[in-house]
Amino acid sequence: MTATIAAIDLGASSGRVITARVGEERLEITDIYRFPNRSVRLSGTLHWDILGLYHDVLEGLHRIDARHLDSVGIDSWAVDYGLLDREGRLIGNPVHYRDDRTTAVIDRVHDRVGSRRLYEINGLQFLPFNTLYQLAAEPFLGQAGTLLLIPDLISYWLTGQRGAEQTNASTTGLYDVCRGTWSDEIIDALSLPPGIFPGLRSPGEPAGRILPAAGAFPGTPVTTVASHDTASAIAAIPAVDRNVAYISCGTWSLAGVESSAPILTEEGRAANFTNETGVDGTIRYLRNIMGLWLLSESLRTWGVAPVELGSLLDRAAEIPALRSVIDPNDPVFMPPGDIPARVAHYCAVTGQPVPETKPEVVRCVIDSLALGHRIAIEQALTLSGQRADVVHIVGGGAQNALLCQLTADAIGLPVIAGPVEATALGNIGIQARSLGLISSLTSLRSLIAETQPLRTYEPIESSAGWANAANRLRASTSASA
Repeated sequence: MTATIAAIDLGASSGRVITARVGEERLEITDIYRFPNRSVRLSGTLHWDILGLYHDVLEGLHRIDARHLDSVGIDSWAVDYGLLDREGRLIGNPVHYRDDRTTAVIDRVHDRVGSRRLYEINGLQFLPFNTLYQLAAEPFLGQAGTLLLIPDLISYWLTGQRGAEQTNASTTGLYDVCRGTWSDEIIDALSLPPGIFPGLRSPGEPAGRILPAAGAFPGTPVTTVASHDTASAIAAIPAVDRNVAYISCGTWSLAGVESSAPILTEEGRAANFTNETGVDGTIRYLRNIMGLWLLSESLRTWGVAPVELGSLLDRAAEIPALRSVIDPNDPVFMPPGDIPARVAHYCAVTGQPVPETKPEVVRCVIDSLALGHRIAIEQALTLSGQRADVVHIVGGGAQNALLCQLTADAIGLPVIAGPVEATALGNIGIQARSLGLISSLTSLRSLIAETQPLRTYEPIESSAGWANAANRLRASTSASA
């Protein structure tokens, strides 16, 4: 049996519609349509253009040249949401997680539920844009009948059915990671209306059928996938029978290990590690690191087309390593704007050589990301009690040869890069499993390892210099605080 499956994969900077033919020992994907995901600032607030995004989803479905689809699945970035009124109509454009509206409410949330108690329940890394902080700053909560995270909102518009997928729900801060349910304790403590949170769905469950109003493939089943894009990406790691760590590298770098249960230690909370639900009850034990956003926003500031990044990386590779490093997660790098100027200021304040040319800025960013990968993977292994023989880099960062090589050097382990389209492949794989074409998560990973192009980077330089740089970065972080 062979099936035709479509993945709607919405990232924080771009979206894509991809189809796949899946059968025994067969997994062939085809790019159908790619489109930008733009933010819009209105009256001082940064929003997503969610209607434009939905238009592009429909456009992608219309461009699929197939007689029928066996299934469609939707994934996206985490934490952001749309509110529906009691008649099911959208209340305003969803707010972008990079908006600063949560700054004023974080202390208020922690006054109601202490940060330690939050971690005991939700197991999440503290990030100022987590959904619970956004809801504490939400002016339209009183009008809301339902809250839908972004992939659930797109699914609702396609099918008319409402639900909340578990892997994405686990990123909100309102989810009990041990029980696998919404946390009544947190919802009550924050005085949130409990009725706005829809029932939870697991990856592989039906989500409805496409309505005729969508204009393409009416009646086609929509399958719940691991709708947090990182959860789908980790499901697609081509790792079989090895001790591995992973980095899902795109706008963000998510670096960590897979665990069979939450790790809710005080040491993990202090190190800002997160426990997010994965496929089949697994836990993604990881830390978020500001990722390729730093490069893409630098290119935008310079007015340089993304296709020119390759030549910039070639020139950056000729610059000595670790001349200057930044803490990618410093809050100064969160908002859109002039990242190169902020990099220069950070280096000046911390007493390091200031990058002046474009290749010097790129080298500083790449070195800093590789260093961030080293620190996060080291801590993940220590805190989880696991070991790793290899590190997998999946997502867009797998195309960045300089970053992959420097990550191998920094960590001192081989790096296997690929697949680039890990999120879409994980999305497709869960659909294929629901159709009976793949038997398990292990068989999905084996199929991806056998059918997708991968590249291995062996460490070239000793990691000792990176250990010294890690200590320097910690010192510079303290100095810049």
